[in-house]
Amino acid sequence: MTVIPDPAKKVPMMFRAQINGRCQIQRLVPGAPEQDATRWADEWVDKAYPNLPELSSEVQTRTYTLTWRFITNSGQDDGVIRPAIGARGWPFYPGSSMKGIFRRACTKEQAELYCGKSLPGGDWQPGILRFHGGYPTDTAWTENLVDIVHPQQNWQVKTGNRDSGAFIQISLYKPELRFGISSNQDVDWQIIWSIWEKALSTGIGCRVCAGYGQPQQHTGNILYRGQIKGQGQAAKLIDGTGEFRANVFRAALRGHALRIFGGLTNAETADRIVNHLFGSVQGKGNIGLLGMSFRDSDLEMGTFGRGSYAQPTYEIEGELFWLLAGKLANSQHEEVLKKLVADLTRFAMLLGGFGKSWRRADHRLFYEEYSDNDYKPLIGCHWQWLGERSLMRDVQVRKLEQVSEFIDKVQQTAQEWMQLQGITPNPQQKASWREAWHPNTVQVWGRQASEKEDSEAIFWLHGPYQEAISRVKPEGSIYRSSITGQMGRIGRLWHRMYPLVRLVRDPKNPNKPIPKSTPGYLELLTLFPDDSHESTQFLDFLNSQQNRPKGFQQLWPRSPS
Repeated sequence: MTVIPDPAKKVPMMFRAQINGRCQIQRLVPGAPEQDATRWADEWVDKAYPNLPELSSEVQTRTYTLTWRFITNSGQDDGVIRPAIGARGWPFYPGSSMKGIFRRACTKEQAELYCGKSLPGGDWQPGILRFHGGYPTDTAWTENLVDIVHPQQNWQVKTGNRDSGAFIQISLYKPELRFGISSNQDVDWQIIWSIWEKALSTGIGCRVCAGYGQPQQHTGNILYRGQIKGQGQAAKLIDGTGEFRANVFRAALRGHALRIFGGLTNAETADRIVNHLFGSVQGKGNIGLLGMSFRDSDLEMGTFGRGSYAQPTYEIEGELFWLLAGKLANSQHEEVLKKLVADLTRFAMLLGGFGKSWRRADHRLFYEEYSDNDYKPLIGCHWQWLGERSLMRDVQVRKLEQVSEFIDKVQQTAQEWMQLQGITPNPQQKASWREAWHPNTVQVWGRQASEKEDSEAIFWLHGPYQEAISRVKPEGSIYRSSITGQMGRIGRLWHRMYPLVRLVRDPKNPNKPIPKSTPGYLELLTLFPDDSHESTQFLDFLNSQQNRPKGFQQLWPRSPS
């Protein structure tokens, strides 16, 4: 009899238990020659049939493209998020899930007709529609299946401690899906597909609030839209390739919401407010009020650096949407929610950016000598508003004096939202987080730069901000201190070069202002001081420079007059 050595290792990963030593798709093992998830996905794709499952000719179908990734949790493997797999090994969106979101988009009468209703005595009358789910239209779904998620909330905002690492899930990248519906009666298919498109616009599958499962078009649930463009360091997938990940916008706004509310109330209440807005897995979990979608119109992936410093990069343009994903307790609260999400988006654009290294201005633009050497890390990102509509509406700061007014406005909107939720703002009981937004914990300084080469503070991130003069003053430096941070340690300083956009008269209509981009920038420093010597010395330096030509002015909180 032939003995098969290590027979358990011959079993395909898909059929192994999700335990250590057998298969753990969600686990990312640093330095491993091959991740379980990679082998799992390769084995799946290899055995899947090459042709799309065919639906009956009686089934009506329509095709839709999703803006980014799409995932459905099959629920078949403990602790793992991976797609449901249907006929011929193809991933699919289940008909039962399709029916569920379709029902929610119906009126009561439509839901009973199309989806069924309960009868006296506990019986059930079926609806006239059958939902056949959604399948990819081609084999493009087999690419880029392994998806990495990095929880960052505590690390970025609260304590600066890493309490969780990256984990893996399996999702489809920008799939085109064909959905099928059939009926046992004659129906108006235009009405049915309009209901489905209304349902689809809320997002399908898992993690829709983070930008997953979002269609190209949305109907009726848009709270905010803005056109932007940016560049920076792209996220790396397991195979080392880069990907622009649309969930960076949600991560940024959730973080800023925590900062703002953390400066207005205690930590527990701030967490509860933000969980209500963005959703949470704490306790029983909840679906947040806000969903997000980003539709890119131009995306170029590239690389920066050489050797061990090589990193993937992106340049992107597109439209950012914030959507009403949950049900408001009172429909009259929607206007304040619109103001809140718009203000948080503008706050993120004014003081930082999105994605990796968002606390720094892009050194490729503002410190060209630094990036002349290919053997240096890529630092920073750069984002700006795009298109006349956003340049008019979203640019709320056009001069230094407006920075403080805008920050006050953001806090005021946050307080309005709290009061609608029955919560009284109490800044005296602020959260003890490192970056809670409160006059006692944060300062914003700024100056106007005439052009991109006119940045002052970017050099202070790599060298002294003042040279030592023997027996007169010591050298001043924040390089590799608690202020600037270092590898594995979040700093306390944000540096932003915010493009200066003026309003000028329209020659065709003198009574109508139009936006005009300029070569200038507002150079902004956001500082969360600690009790270190470097922090005290740096603040003394900033104060001493306020009346000098290139000095920074304290913008928020306003200095006592």
